[in-house]
Amino acid sequence: MGRRGPKPKILVNTKWSANLAYALGLLATDGCLGRDGLWIDLTSKDKDQLENFMKCIGLNLKIGVKSSGSGNNSWRVQMKNKIFYDFLVSVGFTPRKSLTIQKINVPSKYFFDFLRGCLDGDGYTYSYWDPRWRSSFMIYTGFVSASKPFLLWIRREVESRLQIKGHIGTAKKKNTYYQLKYAKHDSLKLLKSIYSNKNGVCLRRKKLKIDKSLATIGWSI
Repeated sequence: MGRRGPKPKILVNTKWSANLAYALGLLATDGCLGRDGLWIDLTSKDKDQLENFMKCIGLNLKIGVKSSGSGNNSWRVQMKNKIFYDFLVSVGFTPRKSLTIQKINVPSKYFFDFLRGCLDGDGYTYSYWDPRWRSSFMIYTGFVSASKPFLLWIRREVESRLQIKGHIGTAKKKNTYYQLKYAKHDSLKLLKSIYSNKNGVCLRRKKLKIDKSLATIGWSI
């Protein structure tokens, strides 16, 4: 009989929790799975993003620098673990997921924790006073992805819970990507749900930006 290699270590607790769902939201937007069935990568321009990810999965990984051809550097953490990799695949992740991801099988009670991770990853908010209308404050919340099926899935899940329906459009820089956007009261309703877990991990600078924006008109989430 041939020698068996050592069993892979269980590095990440894959029992569902708010923290695990949030970490998967980050991976669904800023992460990457290697084709070898082992490597998992998370890259971000925000170092706090990687700190949050490590906190949520309970690991202290080395933060490195990823250089791009344009000279813009990003922060990166990588890990090699078959058990966690296989778990990610089992819930819907795929190699080259930015183009192929469709849905992630997140338990319903943790969906908005997952979506908060997506917002902190490739999401955005912005607001302004509309000069066309007196006292008209506009606030938008959006999610960006190269995979339209992924955004269609998010829109269905949000609609089933909140009875709001965002708009999906396209934009093009070097490659075509899609945006799922919610406006004004729908945006506010969505943000209230995304941040309903008051102890949930989030990117603080993004949350503070939203809080300051809403405070100008006496709103809060």
